Amino acid sequence: MKPRVGQLLASTVDGTTVIVVKAPDGDFTVTCGGAAMVDPKAKDAAPAGEPDPAQMDGSQLGKRYADDELGLEVLVTKAGQGTIAVNGTPLPLKDAKPLPASD
Repeated sequence: MKPRVGQLLASTVDGTTVIVVKAPDGDFTVTCGGAAMVDPKAKDAAPAGEPDPAQMDGSQLGKRYADDELGLEVLVTKAGQGTIAVNGTPLPLKDAKPLPASD
Protein backbone atom coordinates (compact mmCIF):
# COMPACT_ATOMS: atom_id res chain seq x y z
CA MET A 1 0.00 0.00 0.00
CA LYS A 2 1.19 3.52 -0.70
CA PRO A 3 -0.24 5.91 1.90
CA ARG A 4 -0.51 9.52 0.75
CA VAL A 5 -0.31 12.79 2.66
CA GLY A 6 -3.64 13.61 4.30
CA GLN A 7 -4.92 10.03 4.20
CA LEU A 8 -6.74 8.66 7.25
CA LEU A 9 -5.65 5.18 8.32
CA ALA A 10 -7.46 3.03 10.88
CA SER A 11 -6.28 0.03 12.88
CA THR A 12 -7.99 -3.30 12.28
CA VAL A 13 -7.27 -4.58 15.82
CA ASP A 14 -8.17 -1.58 18.01
CA GLY A 15 -9.57 1.95 17.76
CA THR A 16 -6.38 3.73 16.67
CA THR A 17 -6.62 6.17 13.76
CA VAL A 18 -3.86 8.31 12.26
CA ILE A 19 -3.46 10.91 9.53
CA VAL A 20 -0.42 10.68 7.26
CA VAL A 21 1.52 13.97 7.58
CA LYS A 22 4.58 13.05 5.47
CA ALA A 23 4.88 10.10 3.13
CA PRO A 24 7.84 8.93 1.05
CA ASP A 25 7.61 7.51 -2.45
CA GLY A 26 7.36 3.75 -2.68
CA ASP A 27 5.40 0.98 -1.04
CA PHE A 28 5.53 0.33 2.68
CA THR A 29 3.16 -1.08 5.27
CA VAL A 30 1.90 0.94 8.24
CA THR A 31 0.72 -1.38 11.01
CA CYS A 32 -0.90 -1.03 14.40
CA GLY A 33 -0.76 -3.90 16.87
CA GLY A 34 0.91 -6.07 14.23
CA ALA A 35 -1.90 -5.77 11.64
CA ALA A 36 -1.93 -3.50 8.59
CA MET A 37 -3.80 -0.21 8.93
CA VAL A 38 -6.49 0.42 6.31
CA ASP A 39 -8.56 3.24 4.90
CA PRO A 40 -11.67 3.19 7.14
CA LYS A 41 -13.89 4.05 4.16
CA ALA A 42 -12.66 1.03 2.19
CA LYS A 43 -14.64 -2.20 2.05
CA ASP A 44 -11.77 -4.23 3.58
CA ALA A 45 -11.73 -2.21 6.83
CA ALA A 46 -13.26 -5.02 8.91
CA PRO A 47 -11.41 -6.16 12.07
CA ALA A 48 -8.64 -8.63 11.26
CA GLY A 49 -8.57 -10.71 14.43
CA GLU A 50 -6.15 -10.77 17.33
CA PRO A 51 -3.33 -8.23 17.73
CA ASP A 52 0.31 -9.22 18.23
CA PRO A 53 0.93 -9.03 22.03
CA ALA A 54 4.52 -7.89 21.37
CA GLN A 55 3.18 -4.79 19.58
CA MET A 56 0.68 -3.52 22.13
CA ASP A 57 2.56 -0.61 23.75
CA GLY A 58 -0.10 1.91 22.74
CA SER A 59 -0.15 5.31 21.06
CA GLN A 60 -0.83 8.80 22.41
CA LEU A 61 -3.59 11.07 21.16
CA GLY A 62 -2.34 14.18 19.32
CA LYS A 63 1.26 12.97 19.12
CA ARG A 64 3.32 12.52 15.99
CA TYR A 65 5.24 9.35 15.25
CA ALA A 66 7.97 9.51 12.62
CA ASP A 67 10.71 7.58 10.86
CA ASP A 68 13.15 10.25 9.67
CA GLU A 69 15.21 7.83 7.56
CA LEU A 70 12.14 6.67 5.64
CA GLY A 71 10.50 10.11 5.62
CA LEU A 72 7.20 8.98 7.14
CA GLU A 73 5.26 10.93 9.77
CA VAL A 74 1.79 10.23 11.16
CA LEU A 75 -0.43 12.13 13.61
CA VAL A 76 -2.57 10.10 16.03
CA THR A 77 -6.20 11.29 15.88
CA LYS A 78 -7.59 8.50 18.05
CA ALA A 79 -5.35 6.66 20.51
CA GLY A 80 -5.40 2.93 21.04
CA GLN A 81 -3.49 0.05 22.57
CA GLY A 82 -1.58 -1.00 19.45
CA THR A 83 1.95 0.09 18.59
CA ILE A 84 2.24 2.03 15.32
CA ALA A 85 4.94 0.55 13.10
CA VAL A 86 6.18 0.69 9.53
CA ASN A 87 7.42 -2.46 7.79
CA GLY A 88 7.48 -4.18 11.21
CA THR A 89 9.61 -1.53 12.96
CA PRO A 90 7.86 0.53 15.68
CA LEU A 91 7.70 4.26 14.94
CA PRO A 92 9.27 6.41 17.66
CA LEU A 93 7.43 9.36 19.16
CA LYS A 94 8.60 12.54 17.45
CA ASP A 95 10.27 15.06 19.74
CA ALA A 96 8.53 18.40 20.10
CA LYS A 97 10.49 21.40 18.87
CA PRO A 98 11.07 23.99 21.59
CA LEU A 99 9.43 27.34 21.05
CA PRO A 100 11.70 30.37 20.82
CA ALA A 101 12.07 32.39 23.98
CA SER A 102 10.06 35.58 24.07
CA ASP A 103 11.49 38.58 25.83
